[in-house]
Amino acid sequence: MANAAKVEAVEALKQRFDGVTSAVLTEYRGLTVKQVADLRKALKGVSGEYKVLKNRLARLAVRGSGLDALSAHLKGPTGLAFTRKDPVAIAKALQTFARANPKLTIKLGLVEGVLLQEAGVKALADLPSREELRAQLVGAIQGPLSQLVTLLTAPQRQLVQVLEARSKQEGSAETSKQDGGAETAAQS
Repeated sequence: MANAAKVEAVEALKQRFDGVTSAVLTEYRGLTVKQVADLRKALKGVSGEYKVLKNRLARLAVRGSGLDALSAHLKGPTGLAFTRKDPVAIAKALQTFARANPKLTIKLGLVEGVLLQEAGVKALADLPSREELRAQLVGAIQGPLSQLVTLLTAPQRQLVQVLEARSKQEGSAETSKQDGGAETAAQS
């Protein structure tokens, strides 16, 4: 590759890596072209990308960026899954794909400047997604609030029940008086 082409390739990588918050290094040796395409499709579904890297060019591209900690680990056939959004979603997608395609191995990950070994990436994949966490939070807030509403409306509901019961008592007492007066008039 000519120097000008290498410089352009490094610049293109730098632009792709700009703003990336999370990345996972993988070894893709043994995967078919179709499997790599399927992996790219799976990652695209969670706002991620997958790039097969030339290690030397990748080291130059990540130098001075948030992904600089990965440069020492760029060895052998390397693919990089990265995202600018949810790191849990990309870890889940990679783990799911790796279960179906055991030839894909996860080397390590980088989440907001923190290096994670393979076990750390798997632990990250086991976390609930952002949407699941939001649903749990809403449920945690909604439960006590609905109990509070029930407690606050209980005295009013009880008052209405007492008034209805009293109204029924008065209505039955008047009916009894009217029935009693009608019986007295009929007997005379």
